Formats: sequence, C-alpha cells, structure tokens
Amino acid sequence: MTDFNKGTPITQEIAVELRQLVFGTAAAPPRGEWTRTPFTFSTPNQDLAYGLVCPRNGTRGLLSAVQAFILKYFLFDRRIKERSQGFESVLKPNEAQQTEALVSSLTEILNLIADKNKVYVVLPSEESYIPHSITYFQDSVTEKLHIFELRRGEETQMFMKKNIHYFTEEEGPGTLLFLYCCVFTRHVARTKTDLDAPRGSYLVGNQEEGSLNIVMLLLTGRATPYLHNGVVHVGDEESYANPQYGVLNRCVVGLLIYENDKNNAFVNRQPGSRLKTPTTPIWVSCCTGHYGVAYNTNPDLLRNYHAESRFDLYYYSCSGSLITMTIDNKHTNDRASFMLQRQTSTVNAPPPPDEKGEEFQTTPLERLIHTKWEEAHIKFHVQPSTLSYLFNPHK
Repeated sequence: MTDFNKGTPITQEIAVELRQLVFGTAAAPPRGEWTRTPFTFSTPNQDLAYGLVCPRNGTRGLLSAVQAFILKYFLFDRRIKERSQGFESVLKPNEAQQTEALVSSLTEILNLIADKNKVYVVLPSEESYIPHSITYFQDSVTEKLHIFELRRGEETQMFMKKNIHYFTEEEGPGTLLFLYCCVFTRHVARTKTDLDAPRGSYLVGNQEEGSLNIVMLLLTGRATPYLHNGVVHVGDEESYANPQYGVLNRCVVGLLIYENDKNNAFVNRQPGSRLKTPTTPIWVSCCTGHYGVAYNTNPDLLRNYHAESRFDLYYYSCSGSLITMTIDNKHTNDRASFMLQRQTSTVNAPPPPDEKGEEFQTTPLERLIHTKWEEAHIKFHVQPSTLSYLFNPHK
C-alpha cells in the first residue's frame, strides 16, 4: 500500500493553476472522458494484445503516444528479444508482460520529460483537500492528489510498478493522472511557456482526439506547438524577432502529420527531420485528425540505405485495426543512383523509367505515408474500403 505521508497534498492554488493550464478553467468540470479513461490493453495472448484500447475521445492523442513507446519496448528492448522467437510472438504478450510494458513505457516518458531533473508522480487519495466553490469545481480527482517527488530511473520505475493499478483501474482516471504527472514533471510554469500561445490557451484543446501539444510533450519533453528543428526567430522590421522553440533533439519516437482541412493550422506545416526520422522506426501519426501509430520491426531501418529501399510498414489505428503495407522506394533510389552516375560519367544514358505509372494517392493514409517517403510506391494488404472507413470523420 502506498504511504501517502511521503507525498505532498495538493493545494487550492496549485489545483486551480493545474486545471486552468490543462483544461482552460477550474470553475467548470473538465472534459468527462479524462476522468474515466484508464490504460487498458486488448485481450492478452491474442493478436493485437500489445494494443491499448483507445476510445475516440480527447485522450486518444496521449494514448497513441504511450502506445508508440509500448511498441518500442516490445520490439526493441533487448530483454524482450532474448526471450522471444520473433516479433510475432513478442506482440502477443500475456497480462504480466502487458503490465511490464506499460510500467516501462510510462517511466521512460517521465524520464524523458524530466531530463536531468526530478520526476513527479501524482496519485489520488481518499481525502479531498479542496472544497467545491465558485472558483473550483470538483472533479473527484484533482482535489485528492498527492504529489510524489522521485529520482529518475530505478526509483521512478519501482514506484510506477507498485502503483500501476491507479492508472489501469477500470473506468478510472488513468490518462488524466498520467497527463498530470507529465505536467508536474515538466513543471506547470514551463509547460505554460512551452505552449507559446495567447492568454487563455490550454493544453487539452478542443480537438476530438486530443491536442498535438500533449503528443509533443510526451515525445519531446516539451509541450511546444512548433514542429520544426531547433529554434526559429520570427519577427519583422518593426518588431523584435521572437524565438519559436521547436524540436531540440532527434526523437526516439517520431511524428507524421497529414491534414486535408484548409482551416487546420497543420495543413502547410510538417514535422522536421528530428520527428520524421527518429532513432527507432516508430511514428505517432495524426491523419485528418485521427491518431494512430506506424512502425517497422527492423531497428536499423532508418540507418540503412538498402533497408529503406523496400520494407513492410504496419499501421495500428488505435481503434483496434492493423493495416500492413509494403513501402517501395527502389525507383527513387535508382533515380538517385543514376543522377550520381551521370554527374561522374561522360555518357548521356537515359534516366530509368518512372515506375510510378498510373498510380495516384486515393486515401488519407497514403498521403500521410508520402509526407515521409515522398516518391514511394505503397501496396496495401487490405481492402480499400477499410482505409476509407478508418479516416471517415463520421465514424
């Protein structure tokens, strides 16, 4: 049992500031899905047992980011590899392995956000420390929080393992608790600065499946709205150039975005290379507002020119569907090789034929993949109707 005396009870000042940052106000109830969506896996020992159950609501962005780290754990953790016969068996974990993966993934994300600082984990006690009032609307979670300060690494891992039931309890607030953990670990003031948004802006946003700011917090350690590499200074002749802090380091898990809504702020904005080319071949994707995770099982995919010529890519829709596709970059690589040879040769040989032929992009998922592999041929091992269904805004 957790010793709550080792934690610090939340104060009204902190609770109000936290709710305002995350939900925009403390005087009204937060979006209800956050107080009743836990971390829940699909049926153990079955196909897609690695997958989190992700209802289509505002928590899906956060769940997708955690899902990406869970896949990283199952596919590329050495201990898992040593006791497996291949990724097919690895991705059918039993219940104990599911819990182990969740603990490891949540801990890794908190360590990433903390950088070299302390990790903060919040857990709800039985007692409420803040009364219901005109300035604070109780949500049955925030006013009961105890805040625990932990050292990065093993101490955090052991604490999360001991208390994982708070995050997985059926109909419980697991996703909200973890979001609060991330905000406290980043620190409320820094998170507010990260948003770099007009006064009144808040972390969760009004998007159906959740804000990209939350995804960026989990992937990069900062809740920045900027997807570019490094720092860009924006200004004009009449004003000082203001820094916009994007992605400062190459990410472990990447991000791909495709939007077709002209009113969406991300239509003409693409992630920089530190997000598009992560250190592991796993990407959270936001495709026409719907989150998913794309992945490959070869850890050297993004470090090997030949491996990237032709490979299989898997797309987990976060609604319980898996789509397999073959990505063929061979004609692109052949063209690049030809241009290189042409520059170093006096022979004017004709370029290789364009193998793209009559194919054209017909689904949002194809367009999403082409934001990373621009000229690739994509062969889906699924019916086209499935692709249309997944990204239908009315489904």
